[in-house]
Amino acid sequence: MTPFETKLSTNLTKNKITKNKITVLQINLGKRCNLACTHCHVEAGPKRTEELSSEICQQLIELIHKFPQIKTVDLTGGAPEMNYGFKPLVEAARAENKEVIVRSNLTIYFVQGFTDIPQYCAEHKLRIVASLPCYLEDNVNKMRGYGVYNESIRALQWLNQLGYGKNPNLILDLVYNPPISTKDKFALPPNQKNLEQDYKRYLQEYFHIEFNQLFTITNLPIGRTKLYLKNRQIYQPYLDFLESNFNSDTVENLMCRNELSVDYLGNIYDCDFNQMENFHAQTREGEKITVTRLLEANSLDLIEQVQTANYCYGCTAGCGSSCGGSLV
Repeated sequence: MTPFETKLSTNLTKNKITKNKITVLQINLGKRCNLACTHCHVEAGPKRTEELSSEICQQLIELIHKFPQIKTVDLTGGAPEMNYGFKPLVEAARAENKEVIVRSNLTIYFVQGFTDIPQYCAEHKLRIVASLPCYLEDNVNKMRGYGVYNESIRALQWLNQLGYGKNPNLILDLVYNPPISTKDKFALPPNQKNLEQDYKRYLQEYFHIEFNQLFTITNLPIGRTKLYLKNRQIYQPYLDFLESNFNSDTVENLMCRNELSVDYLGNIYDCDFNQMENFHAQTREGEKITVTRLLEANSLDLIEQVQTANYCYGCTAGCGSSCGGSLV
């Protein structure tokens, strides 16, 4: 296949993706999760113990207070709500009037010790981006486990009762992931706006659920998705499929251009996908960047060029893909 950087050079004036001013700080608090979804690129689960330390948490709080240019603090995991540092980071960011996104699996609300989370999110006006990879029960349970769909529906109804999806200050977005093919017949996510209307009609008719937006996200061939594809000997065909759908119009809006991704150890990456592949962000001199380094330099903008790999075809195929859905 064509290396991703080569594809850029034939479609753009230069074969590098440059970094813009950083406005989004995405923090992966750890790999602890109450679920172990088949498509999880983080490979999170109930048996994982890796999570943020108190030292790194304090450094991140300092970072949040120090840089007004950070407009959004995006908390992910694992289940971010069950990893160390969740509430301190929320409260630090909200004290600076920054938008806080929580990427929730919804079922965490019914786990002992976390039943206060919906009310907590509402009180702090957190934006919830919730995984619901289909509006039909069978598809969700196949990807995320038996019973997950029903708990997700109950959680969404709970959030609606608190005002989410209705109050303009309480934003509730859903995330769609396509099922992973068992053969070399692949498909990109469908049109985001059209699918959103399908979700809204179905969830309203059958469960009286309301939400704001639907985000469609392509399954990138990393983490458990990568293992799944390799076990079926369709990893390379999937990469070839993504390459064949490369769309240069998506590059301008790639999420990696204005965000920093932070792992639970305080290492910095261009995006969450690079983080899972241990592909560190670097300075122009090739120095690995950490939260400590950002604080010492008194700057978030140490990166000139985004580190890319062939799985970047996943973000640039078709209408594009990001943590905020399609790009064009």
